[in-house]
Amino acid sequence: MDNVAIVVDDLEAAVAFFAELGLAVEGRARIEGGFADRTVGLDGVSSDIAMMRTPDGHGRLELTKYHAPAAVGPDPGTLPPNTRGMHRVMFAVTGIDDVVARLRKHGAELVGDVVRYEDSYRLCYLRGPEGIIVALAEQLG
Repeated sequence: MDNVAIVVDDLEAAVAFFAELGLAVEGRARIEGGFADRTVGLDGVSSDIAMMRTPDGHGRLELTKYHAPAAVGPDPGTLPPNTRGMHRVMFAVTGIDDVVARLRKHGAELVGDVVRYEDSYRLCYLRGPEGIIVALAEQLG
């Protein structure tokens, strides 16, 4: 897999949120023109993207802000975790309580609780910018 893309309205807030998780901006670009229209099947595409790399260097997250045509669909901030489509993005973290506290400064809210799964993990779901659900997993032991 090369990357996962998430469409957002506030690109800077999304970049700040994922940077707090340890992702680094790998690059930014304005995407528009005939190649973009033909690739995504829309006319008049104009978007800004920020490509972010995970700390281990193996994964990338593309954050996309569409200027034209405007983003469409339901408000993800109101959708429950069992909604069809992309469910969530999970990140392995160390010190889950600290990570949750830092992300709350960026507007994140726990969907449920931080819970322990057997003797393996502490897990939680957070709703971040744009209503994106992010899962955190801290391996125990």
